[in-house]
Amino acid sequence: MAEPQCFDIAIIGAGIAGSALAAALSGNGLSIALVEAAPLVVTDLPEGIALDSFDPRVSALTPRSAGLLQSLGAWEKIAAYRHCPYRHMTVWDAEGTGQIEFDCAEVDAPALGHIVENRSIVSALATRVLAATDITLFSPARLESCEQREGEPVRVQLESGEALAADLLVAADGALSRVREMIGFDTREWDYGHRAIVATVEVEHSHQHTAWQRFLPSGPLALLPLPSQEQRHYCSIVWSMQDELVDNVLALEDDPFCSELEMAIEGRLGRILAASPRFAFPLRQRHAVDYVKPGIALVADAAHTIHPLAGQGINLGLQDVAVLAEEVLAGHARGINPGQLALLSRYQRRRKGENLLMMAAMDGFKRLFEHQALPLRWLRNVGMRGMNQLPLVKQQLMRHAMGLG
Repeated sequence: MAEPQCFDIAIIGAGIAGSALAAALSGNGLSIALVEAAPLVVTDLPEGIALDSFDPRVSALTPRSAGLLQSLGAWEKIAAYRHCPYRHMTVWDAEGTGQIEFDCAEVDAPALGHIVENRSIVSALATRVLAATDITLFSPARLESCEQREGEPVRVQLESGEALAADLLVAADGALSRVREMIGFDTREWDYGHRAIVATVEVEHSHQHTAWQRFLPSGPLALLPLPSQEQRHYCSIVWSMQDELVDNVLALEDDPFCSELEMAIEGRLGRILAASPRFAFPLRQRHAVDYVKPGIALVADAAHTIHPLAGQGINLGLQDVAVLAEEVLAGHARGINPGQLALLSRYQRRRKGENLLMMAAMDGFKRLFEHQALPLRWLRNVGMRGMNQLPLVKQQLMRHAMGLG
């Protein structure tokens, strides 16, 4: 067996969270290994604005997340490519008259957030990681095993035969984390029985830099604003619905699909003129009982997954990254081993409560709006109308969602 290459920190997964963590730790005297199953390269992003040029997977980045990416030297490239700030949000119930409006002017902010294509974030972070001299990249490289022995660095074996040893192993390898499974972290999880359909659509009227969300009996539907060109307007859709409905919707040809979507959104943006190919992914809530063990930490989707109805998944993950990096660097400045359990436990304490609170809120919203009993429908519609008349409460909700309070 090959002698291991030794590092202070080894990160498994070079997606958004893993690459962001590597960038956040870089430049501070730490040796970092970054392992990614797929080739990590900076690809050319599509030029021009057209229906088929958009990534079907987008993220709604909060100002706090954008600030983190800016501190990592990635936001400038993202903003120079294309993104769409959203300044307003309209949320309404399909089964009644309840509607609530959020506007950035109410919290004296230029935007509530930014809709950004995932590949743009990945490309910007890859540029940053590939330029760093203290990050050793193993890509493409697949994880074969990892082993944790008390008092020793964590041992990582790659399928290529290469071996690594690190004081801290970070699992940033997604919702189906192999590190989490190999090390034996327990999780609590359940299937929503829903899948989310994603696509890009062209709409007749301007989206007005507004995120539109309608709660249907079958699940929530969101239209998120994308950059427009001249008189052509585009949105990204995230349409969550019960499993048994998804295949029929995916089987629709473009024109019938556009008609169904137009009815589902009540024609708020006029006609749905065209749609890109549609994709669907399953929705499952998952939360690790513990985020850390001696020498090992879980971040982002490896630690928790959440319903996409509020677009908070990537933002929670990036805040995991920010807090873990802060604790590791503070410990490093005091000569503390990054894998020390006391250090990692501070990361867990700072993140676990906030993540659980957001997960509970999203699960509660989802369950509240899927029930069609008349008393519940009346209650939620009255609640939405009442909330819309309480500016101080709305401001607090917006600040929290934006990561500002």
